[in-house]
Amino acid sequence: MKPAARQELFRRLRELNPHPTTELEYATPFELLVAVILSAQATDVGVNKATRKLYPVANTAAKILALGEAGLKRYISSIGLFNAKAKNVIATCRILVERYDGEVPRDRAALEALPGVGRKTANVVLNTAFGEPTMAVDTHIFRVANRTGLAKGKTPLAVEKSLLKNVPAEFLKDAHHWLILHGRYVCKARKPDCPACVIRDLCAFKAKTPGTAPLP
Repeated sequence: MKPAARQELFRRLRELNPHPTTELEYATPFELLVAVILSAQATDVGVNKATRKLYPVANTAAKILALGEAGLKRYISSIGLFNAKAKNVIATCRILVERYDGEVPRDRAALEALPGVGRKTANVVLNTAFGEPTMAVDTHIFRVANRTGLAKGKTPLAVEKSLLKNVPAEFLKDAHHWLILHGRYVCKARKPDCPACVIRDLCAFKAKTPGTAPLP
């Protein structure tokens, strides 16, 4: 995709949604970190249902640590892989309390050293909680970037690097959210809703679904 097309693509996405953000519910960097850990192979809707019950009771590293692994499981048992996630969250809370006074570090290496936190989760926290221009490449972004021709890559890391290089600077802070939401609701995996897509004329995807709708 040429630079002018990339510029127009994000201009249109911004016009539709000037202030995009995550659909995970949170009030602090710590709440976001826990929610993102819980969201692996789970829906944001499912995570929000669990954290709406958990956070009024325990929404700091010290409070969740005090719950213990068994106590935490009672709140997150509706989420897939909750046993492993409870173990990771408790271990992460212990590290945050012991090394960072309960605060979430604003540092990639420190974040990635936490149990249950990989590069994608670290990028989400750095971008959403701290406003860093990072790119957390999940399945939605990976699909949209490759399908549209915005950023080709065989691995999430390759796509991430390509996006960081090619997304115009003025859009980089919010690009992560625009692409996720576009992949979740429009450029869906099995049947993309091309007729409703505002960037379909910029997209390189050859097998577009039929139908017409006016472009902005």
